[in-house]
Amino acid sequence: MELSLLGAALVAVGAMYGVLRWEAGRTNAADCTRALWDALLGGAIAGLAAGRIATLIGDGINPLAHPMDTLIVRGGVDTGFASLAALGTLALMLRRLDGGAWSALDAAAPAALAGLAGWHGGCVVRDACLGTVTDLPWGVAQAGSGIARHPVEIYTAVVLVVAVIGLVVWKRRRPGAGVVAGVALAAAAGIRLATEPMRLAVGSRPSAWYAAGLAAGVAVAAWRLRRGPASSPG
Repeated sequence: MELSLLGAALVAVGAMYGVLRWEAGRTNAADCTRALWDALLGGAIAGLAAGRIATLIGDGINPLAHPMDTLIVRGGVDTGFASLAALGTLALMLRRLDGGAWSALDAAAPAALAGLAGWHGGCVVRDACLGTVTDLPWGVAQAGSGIARHPVEIYTAVVLVVAVIGLVVWKRRRPGAGVVAGVALAAAAGIRLATEPMRLAVGSRPSAWYAAGLAAGVAVAAWRLRRGPASSPG
């Protein structure tokens, strides 16, 4: 992994851990923080690996014949397969917590969104905050350029932080188990879908994946909303 990407990843990991510590003993059971942390890290690693392998295969590269190309992330990570692998790993690792997998996913959801916010905010480390051209007064120009561009990664990070705060506050009302997780999925996908037109296109856009994630998140939240109050994992 390139050093700039490593810096952004560290920002993301720090954001995840910070939110877990913030919620411990408040909206989450204090003694489940370690399990949530392990699951979030496991999900992130599995998602990165699956998304990278999917990208290599899509580019016609055999990951078994070129293992270092899997580790050196320079050519992109497939968003859809990364998300599926991360969510599946997270659910698998959390299923044994008290309250069940749905309540555990609710407990991890704000921290997961915070990690995404940290990754996007880490654009300042990897010099990749800017998107398409804009004439809005807050547009930012690259060094040596007079063309202002949307700071689209900062947009995404800020809205994700707002979503994190909203989810933590809402968890105090103890909605049905799985509702917070569904809303978090819908928020993550919806925010990326909304900002996608402002991004510089690199290959095919993953908009269909984001639309599917938004629909799935809304469906899960609506379904679980009918299931009664949640219990805190521990």
